Amino acid sequence: GGSGGSLGVLIGEIRDWFGKYIYVMNPRDLDVIALWAIHTWLCEETYTTPRLLIDSPVPGSGKTTLLEHLGKLSRRPAQMAAISSSAMLARITANEIRTLLIDEADRTFDPKKPGVGDLIQILNSGYKRGGTRPVNVPAKDGGWKIEEMSTFSPVAIAGNTPLLPDDTRSRCIVVRLLPDRNGEISESDWELLDEPAEMLAGKIEAVTNEYRDQVRIARPDLPPGCVNRLKERWFPLKRIASVASDYWSKRVDELILADIESAREQSESGDVQLSVNLQLSKDLFQIYKSELGFIATSSLVIQLMVFNPDQWSSSSYYGKDLTAQRLGRILSGAFGVNSIRVGDSARGYHANQFKSIWRQLGVTPEEPTEPTEPTGGDLF
Repeated sequence: GGSGGSLGVLIGEIRDWFGKYIYVMNPRDLDVIALWAIHTWLCEETYTTPRLLIDSPVPGSGKTTLLEHLGKLSRRPAQMAAISSSAMLARITANEIRTLLIDEADRTFDPKKPGVGDLIQILNSGYKRGGTRPVNVPAKDGGWKIEEMSTFSPVAIAGNTPLLPDDTRSRCIVVRLLPDRNGEISESDWELLDEPAEMLAGKIEAVTNEYRDQVRIARPDLPPGCVNRLKERWFPLKRIASVASDYWSKRVDELILADIESAREQSESGDVQLSVNLQLSKDLFQIYKSELGFIATSSLVIQLMVFNPDQWSSSSYYGKDLTAQRLGRILSGAFGVNSIRVGDSARGYHANQFKSIWRQLGVTPEEPTEPTEPTGGDLF
C-alpha cells in the first residue's frame, strides 16, 4: 500500500462511477457514497459502521438504482426487499459480514408493522463491532435454544423520508437524491454494466486489502464539535480518507462541518420532524404578529406558503404544497392544538392557542428598542 496514492485514486474513480448514474441534491453526497461503499470492505478496521440513509422528497429519484449500484460495489451485499423476520436478518449476518441494502424503508420500518421493533434493534446493535442479538435457533433435541448471533454489518436504507427512531437516525449519514429532470445522468443498463461493475468491485477488494493495517491504526483529528454520535458516524470514513490522501481527508472534514451545521439547523436532536414543528411555530408567530386574532385555516395555509415557500410550498424539501389537513396534523400531533370555530366562521386558529407554545419554544417577540416602554398589553 505504498504512498497511499492508489486508495485516493480509487475513491475518485468510484465517486465518478456513482456520479454518472445517480443524481444527488448536493454534489458532496457523491463523496459520501463512494467512501461509504469502500468502508464496507474495511468495516472491521473502522470498528463502527455508519448507516447510509438514502433519502428523497419524492419517489422516482433513483434510490433503488443507487441500492443496485451499492449491491455491485459493496462487500457481500444482501438485498433486503424480502426480510420476513428479524431472525432471518440475524442469520444473514451471523457468520460473515454482509452489506444490508434495505429499500422502501418508509414501508419496511412502518411502526405499525409487527416485528419492526426487533428489526430496528438489530440495526441499532449491528453498527459496532461485537454487536449481537439473541435469536431462537433449533436445538438438536428438536426444541429451541437461544444463541447470540453477530449483527455487525454495514447497512444502507432507502426511503421517502422514512420516520426512523432517533437512535437509528443518529447513526445515519444522510444523502439526498432528486429526480433527474434534464437527463443529465446515464441509465443503468445492467446488461452492459455488470462486467465493468464486477471489475471495479474486484479492484476495491484488492486495494482495500492493501490498506487494512493503515486504516486500523489511523487516528486522524476530527473538526471541533465532531463528538459522540457524530464521531461514531464520521470517524470510520475519516480514517479511510486520512490514509488515502490529504485531499480526501479535507473533503471529509468539509462533510462533517456541513453535517454539524445541518444538525444545528434541525435543532439539537437532529430530528427532521422537530425542525418542521419549530419552523411552523416561528412562522406562525411572524404571521400572527401583525394580526393577533383569529385566522381561518384556509387563509393561514396560503399565508404560510407565501411567507416561507421553501418550507411550505411544493418547492420545499417535502415536495408538496401545504394543505389544511397537513397543517392540522402537525398542530394537533406536535402541539395538541386543534382548529376552532369563532361564531359561524370557517374553522381556524386564534393567536391565544399558540402563546404557551411560543413561550416554550423560545419563539418570543423581538425585544422593544426602549426597554422602558410598555410592551403593548400582556400578550405573552
